[in-house]
Amino acid sequence: MLPLLLYPLKKIWTPFNLFGYVTFRAAYAGVTAFLFVIILTPYFIKMTKKFGLLERISEDVPLSHKKKEGTPTAGGILIAISVLISLLLWGDLRNPFLYAALTGFLGFGLIGLLDDVLKVKNGKGLNQIPKFLLQMLFTIILIVFYFYLFDPSHRFKTQMIFIKNFLIPFGILYPFLLFFMFLGTINSVNLADGLDGLAAGAAAPCIFAFVILAYAGGHAKIAEYLNILFIPKSWEIAVFGSALLGAVIGFLWYNSHPAEIFLGDTGSHAIGAGLAVMAALIKQELLLPIAGFLFVFETISVMLQVFSYRRFGKRIFLKAPIHHHFEEKGIPETKIVIRFWILSLIFSIIAVSTLKIR
Repeated sequence: MLPLLLYPLKKIWTPFNLFGYVTFRAAYAGVTAFLFVIILTPYFIKMTKKFGLLERISEDVPLSHKKKEGTPTAGGILIAISVLISLLLWGDLRNPFLYAALTGFLGFGLIGLLDDVLKVKNGKGLNQIPKFLLQMLFTIILIVFYFYLFDPSHRFKTQMIFIKNFLIPFGILYPFLLFFMFLGTINSVNLADGLDGLAAGAAAPCIFAFVILAYAGGHAKIAEYLNILFIPKSWEIAVFGSALLGAVIGFLWYNSHPAEIFLGDTGSHAIGAGLAVMAALIKQELLLPIAGFLFVFETISVMLQVFSYRRFGKRIFLKAPIHHHFEEKGIPETKIVIRFWILSLIFSIIAVSTLKIR
């Protein structure tokens, strides 16, 4: 909205020219989302207590987590609202990439919200079949965006890492790649959301990495210098990512140990979808498991645990996901969380560094 209203006034007053710069809009989109989360969270916590949106602690987690029973949840609602308001102010509302990103982010966040509400009501959450159908629906909508956003030469291809100017043609298999990428990222973030601040703090470096990647891929001269695919108008993904980053950091203000509010499935679905849609819209899908390797490892730990127990009757870890294993070994929760944040930062730096290793 602000770019549409103020940028044309640059002829009257030169500083209005700032609203034409992606870096300026991205920076203030992040600040705006951060401030909205900081200001609104105390009121949201009171509202969740009033309506009974309170966390139920699973029996599969360490006993020390029982004291967290009754903590307000579904904090992802705040993240989604703050991102939306920020983008209405700082986003280019004429850019179709912005609507594609919001569709994935808000759509999958809505599925998570339904899950959170039903968990409070019936203790089980959304049934697998309707959840699967809703996930398919929003994936199909994104595929429709793909037909509009990309020409046939790029539509169902992705950039290869380490090799310059090479696109992998997935063809008819690409929609399935997109679907499983969304499901995998959402579930991985959800599994990591087991300690105060872990999922949000680990997601922040990944989001920032894709903000950098989006800006590079949407800038003709930088893309040419780095020998990566230039995607016109995809620069708006950097603005979207900055708003998401600001909201996630703001949420950490209240979600850090001891957490006053949890992400809930709303938050894990929205953040996971946000990461996946950023990677998909800038054609850097193969960098997502590198930047988000911490989330991948959390998922692998669960898969190994289940396989080992069913095949051999023995558990590899004391508890899974792996952050609970370290808890059982007596490592303080805050130390585990900070160490995982550091690992996430390292993997995100590695992902960005591949821009030069080509």
